[in-house]
This record gives sequence, C-alpha cells and structure tokens, in this order.
Amino acid sequence: MRTPLRALYLLPLLAAFAAPAPAADDNTLHRAIELARERVYPALVNIQCLTRQFNQGRAQRFPSLGSGVIVSPAGHVVTNFHVVDGATRVTCQLPTGEKITADIICPDAPADLAILKLRLNEREDASKPIPFASIGDSDRLIVGESVLAMGNPRGLSSSVTLGIVSNTERVFTNFTGDSMEVLDLGEGELTGLFNHWIQHDALIQPGNSGGPLVNLSGEVVGINTRGGGGVAFSIPSNIVKKTLNQALTYGEVRRGWWGLNFAPVTQLGLKEGALVTAALPESAAHKGGILAGDVVLSIGGQPIVVNGFEDVPLLYARIADLPLNKPAKVRLLRAGEERDLTVVTERMDRFLSLEKVYAEWGITARPITAPMAWAWRFPDTHGVVVTTIRPGFPADVAKPKLSGGDVILAVMGEAVTTEASFEALVKKHAGKKACGVRLRRGKQDMVTVLDLETKPPKGAGQELPRAWLGVQTQVLTPTVAEALGLKGTQGFRVARVLPGTEAEKAGLKLGDVITHVDGEALKASQEQDGEILKRKIEDMDVGADAKLSVLRDGAKSDIKVSLQEAPETAADAEKAKDEVLEFSVREMTYMDFVEHTDKAPPAKGEKGEIQGLVVAEVAPGGWASVAGLQAGDILLSYQDQLTTTIAEFKDAVKKTAEARPRIVKLFVRRDRSTAFVFVQPDWPIK
Repeated sequence: MRTPLRALYLLPLLAAFAAPAPAADDNTLHRAIELARERVYPALVNIQCLTRQFNQGRAQRFPSLGSGVIVSPAGHVVTNFHVVDGATRVTCQLPTGEKITADIICPDAPADLAILKLRLNEREDASKPIPFASIGDSDRLIVGESVLAMGNPRGLSSSVTLGIVSNTERVFTNFTGDSMEVLDLGEGELTGLFNHWIQHDALIQPGNSGGPLVNLSGEVVGINTRGGGGVAFSIPSNIVKKTLNQALTYGEVRRGWWGLNFAPVTQLGLKEGALVTAALPESAAHKGGILAGDVVLSIGGQPIVVNGFEDVPLLYARIADLPLNKPAKVRLLRAGEERDLTVVTERMDRFLSLEKVYAEWGITARPITAPMAWAWRFPDTHGVVVTTIRPGFPADVAKPKLSGGDVILAVMGEAVTTEASFEALVKKHAGKKACGVRLRRGKQDMVTVLDLETKPPKGAGQELPRAWLGVQTQVLTPTVAEALGLKGTQGFRVARVLPGTEAEKAGLKLGDVITHVDGEALKASQEQDGEILKRKIEDMDVGADAKLSVLRDGAKSDIKVSLQEAPETAADAEKAKDEVLEFSVREMTYMDFVEHTDKAPPAKGEKGEIQGLVVAEVAPGGWASVAGLQAGDILLSYQDQLTTTIAEFKDAVKKTAEARPRIVKLFVRRDRSTAFVFVQPDWPIK
C-alpha cells in the first residue's frame, strides 16, 4: 500500500542533531526531512521479483519483494543481491504507481549488491525523464547524524523512517571478539568482506532490503541490508559507487583476491602489519609463499596497519583494487625476520556456481568452484555436486540412491571434469535402460546404477467395489450417550445423511442412533471404535439389504437400507496434468458435488450446478502456484475453453501450448465464489 507523506511515521525526535545537518528546532528538522524526501523519494522503487529456487530435483518459483533506488537518468537501480538472487522477472514500481520491467545487469554477491537497468523504452512515454537520486560520500557520515531509511517494509510501498547513525565502522565478530564474522547469504555465499557497516536506528523491516539510507542533504549514503530490534545495518555508498562504476565499465565486478584471512597484530605486541591466520591452498598468496603466522607489513610499498577487526575489511578492499594478473610486492615478518615476496593477484571467484535441472535423472546439480572445493573439503573442482533429488525419479530409486552433496565423478566410465562434460554425458546416455554412475560421498568412492526407464509412481490400483451406507456418523461415547438421555447405550449417531443415497430414500435421519446391524450389536463407545460400522457394512455385498436397529426420539425401530457401491474417491478419479503450468486436475467425485452444492451429482447426460474439474495438485513454485491457483479449486475453463471432462482439459492444454500466449487465463470456482487466475509462463524453447 502506498504511504502518503502526511502519514510519515517518525521515530522519537532528538533535541539536537549532529552536523552536517543540524536542527535547532522541530521546524528546522522538518524542513531538512522535506528537502531530503524531495530529492530521493521519487527515485525509490518497490522491487517485485519472480524468484526461482531449486528443490526436490526441480525448479520452483515464488514471488518476493524488496526495495531499491534509481541512481542514474539512464534508469540504473541499486538494490541488494539477496533481493534479486535467482530472479527470472523483476518489476520496479515507483511511488507514482508506475511499473517498469528491469534487467539484472550486474549481480555482486560479495558486496550483497546488484545493479538493475530499467527498460525505459517500454514506458508509455519513453521520452519522459526518470527521477534519480545522487550518491553521497559515506566516509563523511558521523555518529549522531540524522538519516532517513526509505523502502517497502513488508510490501507496504514507499515508506520513510527517521533515525541517527550509531556507528560508521561496524564489523561483526564472534562472542569473544577474537575473530571477524561475515554474513552468509546461503550455502556458504559470504558477503561483507570489503566494507564496514553503517549502523543506525531508523526502523527497517523485511522488504526494506535494498532501499536507500539518506542523509538530510538528500544524498544516498548507504543501502539498507539487515535490521531488527531497533538496530539496522547499511552498506556504505562508497562501496556502492565501486560496484556501480564497474558495472557500467565492464558489465561485471572484478576484484583481486589473494586467499588470505587476517587478524589484528595487537596480540603480538606490534603496532603495524596484519597477522595472516590462514592461506588457502592453491591461492595466489599460497603460490607466492605467504604462510599462516606471517605478518604482512606492506603491499606495493604502502604500509599495512590492522590494529582492530574494523581495519580488516579495508585491507581486503585494498587487495581487491589491485590490478588483476599483475605482480605485487609484499614485505612480511616471519620468525622475527623481514622478507620480500611477490604475489600475482588473481580474480576473486563467486563462491556458488549456477544450479541446473537434469530432469531425466530427477536431480539438480551445480559445478564446483575453487572456493567451494576448499570450503567443502573437496580434493579438486572435478565433477558436479548434486543439490536436490526428485522423489520417485531415477536418482531417487537407484540402489544406492543419490543424495544431496554427492559429487558425480563419472558416467558410464567417462570422467566428469566440468559441467559441460556432465551435460554431454547425460544427453549421450538419454534413452538407455540404465546408466552407471561413479560418485564421491564424503570420503567414500561409490558406484550406483540409474534405471532411466523408471517412471514416477502412479499410486495404488483400483479396489474391488465396496458396500456403502451413505451416512456420516459419530461414536456414541458415554458422555454423548448420557447427554442424549441414552446412558449405557452403544452405537453410532447419524451426523449427516448424504443426499441422493439409499439411506436417504430409506428414511434415515439426522440424530438417529444405530445400535445393531442385522441383529448384531455395534459395540462402539470410544473414539477409536469409529471404523466398526464402516467395516461391518464393507463386509456385506453391494445390493444387499442391511437391517438397522435405530433409536429415534427414544423409540426403537428397524430400517432396511439397500447397500450401494461406495462412490469413486479422489484417488480413483481420472487425472491429467499440465506439464508447463505444473498442475494436475481430476474428475469431480460424488463427495466433491456434495461438499460444493449439498446436492447429489446430476444423472449422466444432465447438467449439474457445477461443471468442471477439481484441481488435484499444484506444484510448489510452479507457474500455476505463482499465479495463485490452489488445490481444491474447481477449474471451469482453460483459456476460455470449458473443462467439464479430462478430454476437454487435454485439448485446451494442447491448443494453448501451440499458441503460446503470454498469459493463460484460468476460470475457477473457489468456495462459494468464482475467480480468474492469470498465469504468465515462460514457454519451453521448441
């Protein structure tokens, strides 16, 4: 919901505000806020994403929200990496309500930043200027300075809160303060190595991520990233400038990396240098001869001073700015002696590679990067690592089955060295009956065989016809019996007589108490006895007469009911699936009609009150799920074609797949009302 300015909520105001925007009184403060708002607020965007994640051997999609800010007249937007990570569609909404599609042109996971580009040519008036904000100098921020946090908390668009800067050089350490901690974006993807955090108390909540932190001069001085409990953290704008400049120059971020971990030297009694706590195997530093325990004194002749963990990100940033593939002179202290070494700066790799679906096997997998291999203790980067398994597919039913974390080393005796080699081998052996796979699981080297003819389980087969009474009942517990004035009586109370059944025709009524069937007492007095009547009836033949001894209003009587065949259940109904939109339907059963209409289904050939198919399953994260289709909906039409039978559904799906429209329109009944569901799939490449 859009929040107008007059509804702006302010945190408790302070009597005085630190430079550079002092406030002598409330009027001065309000004027400063108004100025800052006018300069940045029009450039605030509410980011709406369709995000893809991988689970159970398949891609799933779901909507997600975040914030961002336009920072150039060409329509460049800055936000957090974690806001758009995995997004396949991105839409930015301005405070005016205008929505513009955006492309992710530069993801930067190590800084938790991403640069988007608005498709300004798709606007109704492409010549209309786009509002944008200026990026300020975060190094000029001081503790106590007033700042505004702008964003879209919990999806409530265009919100502003006020606070002050609490700390300009925040780093995270463990509880004892003897090691620096960085933030994990998931599965080991780390961020926060290269920057201090701006800590402030302007209220931010989920959805604020990616929104601007603004000084009272109307400049973006940070990107809000995390917060809660009155404490918030922002990425400094000077880090944002570096990412933006590289995005515009190279279309990507290029950083130097030596593969070192550092700590302060104060515990060694030194005032200069940085203590090397780890040198990653095969890293640039390791190749250059740097060892754990060394103290780096200078790089390229420039002295290094790390007296606290707040100095460590600055050192990482210095290394990141070094020319790639160029030698750098390093002076270090080892065992009391100074030494000179040369390190050739290598490019920093992203920790996680992209994940892909291998539908034939029923797995998702990703290639192994060098940082992954080191962190996960793999001996090398050969192979692909399995991430998820689809139940019932070949990888799941193999003996032994594949598991998440397995590294596939070879297929049918041919080595898997890269992602491309794995894809080629999967294609090469597609269509075969079986496929041998060699894998590494932990320290074990294992072999398994995938049956590529395995099909997902279809469910149980048809049962023999079962006799059915056509009523719903409750056990006559001692408490219920006493409440009904039937103390000591055992049996079943009729809770519902289903419409159109032989029981209804025979005259059974709501509230009747069934005590005997064919003269045999129903010894039911506890909740766990609830199946006794059902089993008794099912032991009889369809078409047979069951004599029920019934108590009604205290009087005894016998009612004869002709037992009918139990109606088809949801499990028995004919089904069909839309493979692209990822949902399945089934024919309506007797109970579906009864629950929706309180009437029996129409006779064959007659029209009923509801004509459609029941949505049996909606795959989580599939296109239909993203659009809001729900299991239990009654599908009345598919792209304006009636769907009263499975054959009609299949025909509608086929015609729509051939036409490949941008939007597929589904018309459904949901509870007592009807609704449209508009699905926007990415059609498979032909």
